[in-house]
Amino acid sequence: MMTHGSPTLDLSYRIVHELPGRLRLRIPALGAPGFDPDDLEDWMDPLGVVTSARASCGARSLVVVYRESAGARDSVLRRLDAYSARIEPGSAGGGSREAEIAPMVTAAATIALLPFLSRPLQVALTVANVASTLGTGAETLIRKGIKVEVLDALAIGLSAARGELYTANITDFLLALGNFLERRTERQSDRLLRKLLRPEPAMAWVERDGELTQIPGDQVMPGEVVVVGTGETIPVDGRVVGGSALVNQAAVTGEDVPVRKEAPRRAVSGSVLIEGQLRIEATQVGAETTTARISRFIQESLDKRSDTQREADRLADQRVYLTLGTGAVVYGVTRNLTRLQSVFLVDYSCALKLGTPVAFKSGMYQAAAHGVLMKGGEAIEHLAGVDTIVFDKTGTLTHSELAVTDVVVLRKQAGCTETALLALVASVEEHASHPVANAVVEAARSRDLQHISHGEVDYLVAHGLSAEVEGEHILVGSRHYLEEHRGIAFEEHAEQIARLEDEGKILLFVGNGHGPVGLIALRDTLRAETRETLDRLRAQGIRRLVMITGDRRQKAEALARELNLDAFYAEVAPEEKADLIARFQADGSRVAFVGDGVNDGPALVAADVGIAMPRGADIARATADILLMDDRLGAVADAREIATKTMALIRGNFRAAIGINTGILAGAIGGALSPVASALLHNGTTIGILFNALKGVRLDGETDGSMSARLAQIKDIVRR
Repeated sequence: MMTHGSPTLDLSYRIVHELPGRLRLRIPALGAPGFDPDDLEDWMDPLGVVTSARASCGARSLVVVYRESAGARDSVLRRLDAYSARIEPGSAGGGSREAEIAPMVTAAATIALLPFLSRPLQVALTVANVASTLGTGAETLIRKGIKVEVLDALAIGLSAARGELYTANITDFLLALGNFLERRTERQSDRLLRKLLRPEPAMAWVERDGELTQIPGDQVMPGEVVVVGTGETIPVDGRVVGGSALVNQAAVTGEDVPVRKEAPRRAVSGSVLIEGQLRIEATQVGAETTTARISRFIQESLDKRSDTQREADRLADQRVYLTLGTGAVVYGVTRNLTRLQSVFLVDYSCALKLGTPVAFKSGMYQAAAHGVLMKGGEAIEHLAGVDTIVFDKTGTLTHSELAVTDVVVLRKQAGCTETALLALVASVEEHASHPVANAVVEAARSRDLQHISHGEVDYLVAHGLSAEVEGEHILVGSRHYLEEHRGIAFEEHAEQIARLEDEGKILLFVGNGHGPVGLIALRDTLRAETRETLDRLRAQGIRRLVMITGDRRQKAEALARELNLDAFYAEVAPEEKADLIARFQADGSRVAFVGDGVNDGPALVAADVGIAMPRGADIARATADILLMDDRLGAVADAREIATKTMALIRGNFRAAIGINTGILAGAIGGALSPVASALLHNGTTIGILFNALKGVRLDGETDGSMSARLAQIKDIVRR
């Protein structure tokens, strides 16, 4: 047994069961007053080898599933040893989950037992079952006034008082189920946020006392020098003081091509070194890094209560006052208690409270079947209302991979053709591993070009490379490298170079001892479904399609023209994306943002709806309202169609509920309906609306066969 103690809580544990890749630990402190099991799960989740962590307060146990590897088990236990238990004074503590499930289980058991009991026992069991709902209604009335909980209590109480025991218990079960789903969704959202705001810090190699020392990145002090090697993540914001490297900043800045870093350029936390090594003087560390500032922005935005939440509460309360007010008038005029009971059993808010969430859940189910995960009904409602969609470029409208578009021979000489030039450059570039080199090599392979023998390759990190080929010294790299370092001028080809750059292409320059030889132009590849998706979105009522990117203006403008976008914004810094979203909203637009990087986090939160691509950074996926699980842009149009149809279904159900219940209410007021008939008709209406909501929606052109094939993926989606 290992022990981790605190002044108020002894977090002792022991392993009670173990399988390869799975540990079950007994932790007596789970369920103690003030102890939050979610916090323990959140602590274990960021560990790289952990695939899931589940704390059970009732069993006082923690089950951890992890990927088997050398040292993985020890890492799990060390992580648990390092946990600092958080105690919230006055909290009910660990039984909260069981407390949420208990009313649902109790109501279901009551319904199942009723047929086998005598009438007195049925009444006693029903009273015991609905007592908590009645108590909640009474407490709400005293503390907050007339709210939906009061109407729930009245509906169940009147049903029980009239001897309609099944109606009372079934209604109580439905309410308990709704509360459980609502709390579970809220808890999952909170958990995602806590994981986002407490990331596992990257490790850092720091120069201290003439030696390299490895420490957590959040323990680096300003002014210290951090050494970052190939494949490592930059843990701090700072200034390069030594070395040279290619750095992938796509997750932070949106740039799809690695950039060269050398003194005295700025380095950004969260970037990854592809090749080379850097010595970086830390300027911002811990909570002051770029990713930490983005996290704070997200937290502040998510803490704000949405207009949709307030409007839903207001509409529900209005239905309460309508029912209660009508009942008071009827009783005041007729003094007829039977009519009063009939009126109270006509609950306008029932269809809103039960039918609407079911329709949202059905929409979420349909969306999941099409590779889209929507985080709650609010995401559906907001997506249905947007009129402007803003896309990040890299990884969203385009794939992240580059592709060769042009091979240009600048100086004609014997045997120098486009094919020969591509084969030559690919033969040299295959010794590098950056995206540009990979794209050139892949282009040569796709054309079945033969490898050209060459001498030893000299590689200057982040600049270019050179090699001897048939007695000729060949140079391949950036224009800066060939002109400034090798003295090969490309000025006479400026017009041709400018044309390719205006088309948004990246250029690889090739030269030799006699001067310029050629150019290879590359471009990130447009998704095959991008144009079709944009056309579908316009047909669905989206009036403005916009692109935001950290790329150069020329490159962004070329793509915007190709896609016929309404507007584009280039060379945009991470913090500016949210500002642009706010500007659209200020002119009355309702905005959805589609992105995939760390830099997209603020924009995903600022937008009315944030949509994250499946390969996006964790911070983007945790922030977004909607996650695409299939790597296809067409899922955005699918999500929009499902959202608009779901909202149409909800509005249709709402109109039906209002119309039918108004008719029932008129009958109750006039005395034409007894309380039993009123309850029967009202419950029948509610059940009909629920069935209609459960039926859900279907995309245009979708057949039963295609839908069945899609739904077969649901289990995998849920597991993920």
